[in-house]
Amino acid sequence: MNKAFAWIAKAGIGVLVIAAVSCNQQGKAPASVSATGDSTQASTEKIVYVNVDTLLEKYEYFKDIRIKLEEKAKKAQADLQSRSNAFQREVADYQQKAATMSASDRQSTEERLARKQDELARHNQNASASFAQEEASENEKLYGRITDYLKKHAKENGYKFVLTYSAASPGVLYADESLEITGEVLTALNAEYAKEKK
Repeated sequence: MNKAFAWIAKAGIGVLVIAAVSCNQQGKAPASVSATGDSTQASTEKIVYVNVDTLLEKYEYFKDIRIKLEEKAKKAQADLQSRSNAFQREVADYQQKAATMSASDRQSTEERLARKQDELARHNQNASASFAQEEASENEKLYGRITDYLKKHAKENGYKFVLTYSAASPGVLYADESLEITGEVLTALNAEYAKEKK
């Protein structure tokens, strides 16, 4: 679960930050136009990146959500294990008594056990679906928090693009460390989250 959530979060943030964070450029003419009419970018445009691995490792909001989801997964797994053990005991009990039972009793017991097995399978599917839905919802919230902050941060600092870097799935093959803003983003996000928790 932990790895799955981290991967989903990285993928979501990767999509988020690779998208251009356009700042005050809509409707403006290009920075310069050559005599032939080709537009070129001004050398002052800022492109920065965030290291997603570091962000997820140190963002307190993500840590709290991960812990909450891990605890929920453990409880669901313990509940399922308890139900499964109880069912297995019933099956073992039936197997011990089957030889001494009448044909009709065996048939009704087997039908009851088949229904219980189906119920157990449905319960497992429902629990898995519910957990996946909650995980997706938390991932959307994480994505939204980071997106909202990066839009504001990019506008305040004149960044034209905020890219993402991750060692696990590098969308950027090389990035000059002087362009990394992970530390300042992380500090601000954790400060915002700390205020919310009070």
